[in-house]
Amino acid sequence: MLARPHRLTRGTDYKSVVRRGVRCGGARVISSMLVTGEAREPRFGFIISKQVGTAVIRNTVRRRLKAVCAAALADVPEGTDIVIRALPASATATFAELNADVTRCLARLNRERVSS
Repeated sequence: MLARPHRLTRGTDYKSVVRRGVRCGGARVISSMLVTGEAREPRFGFIISKQVGTAVIRNTVRRRLKAVCAAALADVPEGTDIVIRALPASATATFAELNADVTRCLARLNRERVSS
């Protein structure tokens, strides 16, 4: 589970990451990453709309995404904010499929950050 310092909590933070961040899309999730340059822990935020499914399904998807991000925490540079938007296809995805999508996007976003 993600501890409090690793979570985005303010709407303005979500908005800035989605608008100014680098984006990576997949079949089940869309990830946006913004490197702030601050000396702090990386933070994650999740957007799971009602299009994904009922509250039970949305919370299951959120829990799975949080577990994936907690496992990938060591690979994310400090001062980075990441927002993951779940698409309706994530409702039927297994944990392994969500893990593959998120780790692929995180690796791609890190490569783009390093090359620029």
